[in-house]
Amino acid sequence: MTDVATRTWDGMTIPAAGTYRLDQAHKRIGFLSRHMMVSPVRGEFAEATAQISVAEDPLLSSVTATIEAASITTGSLDRDTHLKSADFLDVERFPNLEYRSTGIEWKRNEDPIFQWARLRSSRLGGRGRSHISPPQPDSPSGRFVLTGELTVKGITRAVELQVNYGGARQDPYGQNIFGFSATAEINREDYGLLWNVALESGGVLVGKTVQIEIAGEAIHQA
Repeated sequence: MTDVATRTWDGMTIPAAGTYRLDQAHKRIGFLSRHMMVSPVRGEFAEATAQISVAEDPLLSSVTATIEAASITTGSLDRDTHLKSADFLDVERFPNLEYRSTGIEWKRNEDPIFQWARLRSSRLGGRGRSHISPPQPDSPSGRFVLTGELTVKGITRAVELQVNYGGARQDPYGQNIFGFSATAEINREDYGLLWNVALESGGVLVGKTVQIEIAGEAIHQA
């Protein structure tokens, strides 16, 4: 076992600079859409790779990812076949979805309760001295915004991922890892995924908004 490759940055324990790759055994590249305007349908892409370059300045780090379109699964064979067809992902012509980050921003603690306390303190201060001090967060925020470009069916659009950093440590096998989760929201029609059916009662069969749900671990590469 070697020393854990971590360091401290603004009160957080973060991974040492270097190249990290997505752990295939600990990942989920998922999504959620709506069927008939009322019920959520979840799915995921079973095959995906990602490389994360952690910089000395963590805010200069970057990510690239490749997702195999044909690995989509939603728990329904018929639905999966349709999603792979030219109506949607057209996996024969466009075998991969690609993501490339373009920047990263740290979201400092701005919980609504802190904003409310500051506002209340300010208002009371206008009527006399206030004895209320805004509460302080117990730990630094592990939330980041990762800006980047997502390419689907040859169409590239800007996407912001809301990232929650989970921490860094050494696993039982001596590998230096860190964990994370991320979410985003896209309009599938922006990527040419236009197929739909209008409902007699109003609305459409397949929702246009897709919520992206990502979770995983990254392993340091020697």
